[in-house]
Amino acid sequence: MSPPVRSTGERLRDTLHRLEHDVDAWVATAEGGTPYLIPLSFDWDGTHIVVATPTASRTGRNLLTTGKARLGLGLTRDVVLVEGTVRALDQVPDDLGAAFAARTGFDPRAEPNPYTYFEITPVRVQAWREADELAGRVLMRDGRWVEP
Repeated sequence: MSPPVRSTGERLRDTLHRLEHDVDAWVATAEGGTPYLIPLSFDWDGTHIVVATPTASRTGRNLLTTGKARLGLGLTRDVVLVEGTVRALDQVPDDLGAAFAARTGFDPRAEPNPYTYFEITPVRVQAWREADELAGRVLMRDGRWVEP
């Protein structure tokens, strides 16, 4: 039996809870029409999702080239999808690096190969559990949360 359909307000609260407490997301990028999907740890500062990946990796190159990403959080039957614009951070402020390391248990600043930190600004967010929640799944449009 499926759980009851959530209201927009409930979905929004659940989505924010996932952003505040989850540590990992599936990050999809593409270049030249070829999709690439990889799990990455992330931090959420209330406005941006911050990820770090080796600068020379396919994901790092795709993020730099396209400035776009799509992230999947949660389970397939309780998913949050985030589409966002991407900005590479030239300098990583100490507080951001420390917050990322504390949340994820991984500090890219200590790695021998160079990592780039990316801020992903959500522009579209969707959340649903089952088919009965597909209607009303859009929680953010054009970077603005919908009203609950």
